[in-house]
Amino acid sequence: MPVDSGPAVAALLLDWYDRHARALPWRARPGEAADPYRVWLSEVMLQQTTVAAVIPFFHAFTRRWPTVATLAAAPEADVMAAWAGLGYYARARNLHACAKAVAAAGGRFPDTEAGLRQLPGIGRYTAAAIAAIAFGRHAVVVDANVERVVARLFAIRTPLPARAEIEAGAAAVTPTARAGDFAQAMMDLGATICTPRARACTICPVREACAAVRTADPAAFPVKPAKRAKPVRLGTIFWLEAEGHVLLVRRPAKGLLGGMRGLPTGPWSTDDPGLADAPADAAWIERGRGAHVFTHFALHYRVVAATLPRPDARDWWPVDRLDEAGLPTLFRAAARLAHAPLAEAA
Repeated sequence: MPVDSGPAVAALLLDWYDRHARALPWRARPGEAADPYRVWLSEVMLQQTTVAAVIPFFHAFTRRWPTVATLAAAPEADVMAAWAGLGYYARARNLHACAKAVAAAGGRFPDTEAGLRQLPGIGRYTAAAIAAIAFGRHAVVVDANVERVVARLFAIRTPLPARAEIEAGAAAVTPTARAGDFAQAMMDLGATICTPRARACTICPVREACAAVRTADPAAFPVKPAKRAKPVRLGTIFWLEAEGHVLLVRRPAKGLLGGMRGLPTGPWSTDDPGLADAPADAAWIERGRGAHVFTHFALHYRVVAATLPRPDARDWWPVDRLDEAGLPTLFRAAARLAHAPLAEAA
């Protein structure tokens, strides 16, 4: 079968999807109508996050906020706290802003890519995915799994992202009918068969059309760009305790971990900031060191701890209820270091 036989590829893949589609909590069964709210929520959560990590958060969100109207009515701080642990926190702020925009427009999502892209936090990929999956629109959907499948199907030798070639290849095989099911079929193929490693080419439904298989070296695709080392920044995280409570702060709305509750920190810079911006003049003791990787840099931090005789007028949180504070992963790790025995933390 030639690789440019798009209709045949689509037919084979849809037939495979009808029999082997993954059961995911936001999905409708093949051929059935999907709930736009659940599709939108899952697509935002899945941005740069694995399915396994998203599922418990999706269940928690939809139990607490079963409709876009209930999510729109929630305080932003509650949404941010519920998001804690998923990372990339700008997504949560945009999620809430988008819910409010949809609710203000009558509670219905636009059903076209162009309309969806007018909403906060919905970019090119997410608009295409929602339009295809929730509304059955003919749209070319390219996520990381689809990118890999297409790169192999067409043996694309341009290093990723190779956007123009990947999108042209995806467009060539995307059918007009059942575009949403086809997009999810491509995602499932990449997640279960055409995986980054341990590919299962022998059971692939489109093996005969795959140019990478014919090269005898499908592992060579997609071609990865040369990795660049992330810059490193240094920082200090402060654990200040008083009468069984720890001092927390609300981070500025703009910037990393914006709007999230967290432990106080000093500046994150290329030079060691020491105790700059310490929240109190106290006898600080180092409790441990750690590292956290953000999108654009790696943070190497140390955790220092001190105590005050009593809480002041700031935001203090019971230490034994810290798991209810909705702290991001970075600060949960810092809290564990603050509580570690000194020999372990050293």
